[in-house]
Amino acid sequence: MITLFINNLQVQAEEHWTLLETCQFYGLEIPTLCYNPGLSNYGGCRLCLVEIGKKPRTKLVSSCTYPIEEGLNVHTDTARVLRARRMMIELMLSTAPGSKVLQDLASLYGVKQQRFEVRNEECVLCGLCVRMCAEQMDGKAIGFQNRGHKRKISTPFDVKSKVCRECGGCLYVCPACQARCQGPQEKEPICNACLNMDPTCVEVHDEAQCWMYDAGRCGTCVRPPEDGEKPAEGKK
Repeated sequence: MITLFINNLQVQAEEHWTLLETCQFYGLEIPTLCYNPGLSNYGGCRLCLVEIGKKPRTKLVSSCTYPIEEGLNVHTDTARVLRARRMMIELMLSTAPGSKVLQDLASLYGVKQQRFEVRNEECVLCGLCVRMCAEQMDGKAIGFQNRGHKRKISTPFDVKSKVCRECGGCLYVCPACQARCQGPQEKEPICNACLNMDPTCVEVHDEAQCWMYDAGRCGTCVRPPEDGEKPAEGKK
């Protein structure tokens, strides 16, 4: 067993676990897009970023590919982490604004604006379909082509693959194939239909506090008590 610290709590985990697996084991919610427990780790979407190390020498790493280390300090919901996740969601939404998965993530993390040109390519290059085809369906009918802004997923030579069995496994795992609630006639690239209240504790503590307590326990996101009213638990 390896001992490490997650959000200032000492925990233990199996030697072969990644940071994401460890956090999930202890009930910490970390967003993922390219990760699937039945497939190899890819680390392409960068949504599962966490901050490791001690300040001021910290860095962001993808938790799905980073192996745990003895004595490692990990923080899952710092202001820096949340900014990075929001940026990645905004970038991916410019590519696939019709994705329900991305729209839900935008609402969950308070992404309210789109500063990048919307391209409607409907593919975020998460690689789930490629790994599903190769590792679970044993087909290897599709793969990545080109590099940089020309990178795409297709069949060899862009012709119908002879090894494709049309099983639909690629469609099953694709986050861009799940259409957003408004349908094809949406007016805005970000719907915010399920927008949640931003955690104000991040502004006060530079880190989310509700991951281990009930909302409001830290005392920063509850309203002040009225005259004669008993203060909420944890109110500072």
